[in-house]
Amino acid sequence: MSERNFTALSVARAAAVRARRCDSAATRALVMLLAIIVGAFPFAARASEVTVIRLDGTRIAASQIDATVIRLMQEARIPGAGIAIFNDGAIVYSKTYGERDRATHEPLTPDSIMTAASLTKAAFTVMVLQLVAEGVLDLDRPVFEYLPKPLPEYALYRDLAPDRRFEQITLRMLLNHTSGLPNWRRFTDDHKLRIYFLPGSRFAYSGEGIALAQMVVETVAGKSVEELMRERIFQPLGMTRTSMVWEPRFEGDYANAYDEEGKSLGPQRRRTGDAAGSMQTTLHDYARFAKAVMDGELLHDKSTAEMFSPQIRIVSAHEFPTLAAETTTANDSIHLSYGLGWGLYWTPYGEAFFKEGHDEGWRHYVVCFPQPRSGILIMTNSSNGEDLYGSLLEVLIRDTYTPYEWEGFKKPPKPASKTGRDWGQVAGGPRSTR
Repeated sequence: MSERNFTALSVARAAAVRARRCDSAATRALVMLLAIIVGAFPFAARASEVTVIRLDGTRIAASQIDATVIRLMQEARIPGAGIAIFNDGAIVYSKTYGERDRATHEPLTPDSIMTAASLTKAAFTVMVLQLVAEGVLDLDRPVFEYLPKPLPEYALYRDLAPDRRFEQITLRMLLNHTSGLPNWRRFTDDHKLRIYFLPGSRFAYSGEGIALAQMVVETVAGKSVEELMRERIFQPLGMTRTSMVWEPRFEGDYANAYDEEGKSLGPQRRRTGDAAGSMQTTLHDYARFAKAVMDGELLHDKSTAEMFSPQIRIVSAHEFPTLAAETTTANDSIHLSYGLGWGLYWTPYGEAFFKEGHDEGWRHYVVCFPQPRSGILIMTNSSNGEDLYGSLLEVLIRDTYTPYEWEGFKKPPKPASKTGRDWGQVAGGPRSTR
């Protein structure tokens, strides 16, 4: 699909989603008609003709974007990468570079299947908040109360029996990573599951927490996470090449993952849906999702505000290892926090929400600024992918505020802006934390 047609189709799909949310049948019909007209009109420029407007108002041409991405990929030895850039709520630039398979030299395409890794968590959170808005779930009810038997009677949670603090864990804590659970028990010395601090008292990123949330959601909804995500997220947005599990139709165009030395790890043919990281998707599809989140297409305003409300202030020096005790004040100026499913920070351009995707051979990053409705999605099929982020953020969109040290990202050697993050308190600041 051409860049022109893809952008038009994105607008048409967004209009269609809005139509489904309208109360009036006449209004729905009118919006759908506009969607058809807009979708048929080739108004968007081709990628080669695009000029991207960066956060500071400066512009960068497609040729400069291409040169920057290609140079950085070569320096970091990255086989394939995809970039999508948002301006004023539209996907104005979407392009893939390099190879999805180094052995056969097949190019990475915007429709090549890639494992989303932890980008999955953000999409799962949106689906959960839909259920919360419908009254199916309550963010502040202890999750053990939703289960037909005590939590420690489930084999995966038997280790928690001696620690009654599991009764304090809520869905909110699982989605904002304050449950006290580790990232994954397999990374602990004895591989046993424990609660490491009072639930709700501090931030510690936890895949185990998302896994528990998945079990609760599936139990209450009576459906698998694959069904729920397909019905509530993928189908409404037209994410036709996205699934929580591997599907045979993906075999025609998928990317292999590559480790730090360039060894192929192949694709991840996941057979079971995992809310923490099994989503199979593409650059085109996840860009559609990020745009929908920024535009509030999947959630009502109240739910969107809740998702992007700071739930917990982050004072840890690093995101990983998750249970490290070291703290820092380095991110105080940007009010680094966590919402529900997304990280948050504040800049002169307003609030930003972000999410990383990190798995063996897969490195992805998305950050959006709802106030100017701008942002960027970066997807790579390499464990070296994080070496791209800093330079791409600063050069392509002039984001000089991402907390590189906390994220564990490589800092750009030559910042694009001298202002950096030395701008003090944002007028108004973030909403109060929980």
